[in-house]
Amino acid sequence: MTNKTMKKISLLLVDDHTVVRQGLRALLSQEEDIEVVGEAENGRQAVQMATKTTPDVVLMDVMMPLMNGLEGTRQVLKNVPSTKVLVLSSYCDDDYVQQLTEVGASGYVIKQTAADNLMLAIREVQKGNAFFSPTVAKRLRDRCRQAFADGQPLKRNVELTSREAEVLQLIAEGLPNKQIAGELGISIKTVEKHRQQVMNKLNIHDVAGLTRHAISKGVVNRDLALPLDGLGPVHLETGR
Repeated sequence: MTNKTMKKISLLLVDDHTVVRQGLRALLSQEEDIEVVGEAENGRQAVQMATKTTPDVVLMDVMMPLMNGLEGTRQVLKNVPSTKVLVLSSYCDDDYVQQLTEVGASGYVIKQTAADNLMLAIREVQKGNAFFSPTVAKRLRDRCRQAFADGQPLKRNVELTSREAEVLQLIAEGLPNKQIAGELGISIKTVEKHRQQVMNKLNIHDVAGLTRHAISKGVVNRDLALPLDGLGPVHLETGR
């Protein structure tokens, strides 16, 4: 197939740092078979852009405000099932990798080593294959091997609905009920209902506890989270 007739891999860039997106776009522009069709700075924009452009591959960051890469991945794949999501992250935590593969991500590349294997990863996931950075792949193998040796299946994370996951992130980022309602386009009463369901599922009943959980699970970046210093057991039922 000649270059003139080659169908390029359409790709959507998702990262909350403009400089990172610019760097990736410059890197990808050198590849004849890859075309960047859009950019987004958080998961919510990614869902909108993916629905609009139906890219072959979405290159997704994990830690982003308003909607993180985990929820962004889940909703992109729900809206555009033909799209493949390749995660590009600085974080290599086992929980992040497990959660993202559970919601359907096709691969996980570590930013620190992206120069070595990013292009290969994009081409592989576009073909329908899985691709993980060598360090991530080793940890996955080790974790599965250990679970097999112990005779225990890998523990699944607590299942939150998409809306509950969005509400949890916004709680952890310090938004009050009214602002969450405006951000998501739902009523305050509905926000309160989702908050209660999140608390019940996680068995955590205060803002500080939910925030710690969100940070530990990679739902929210520690830098974006509500400051925990001095934050006591503020009960969410009050709809502060």
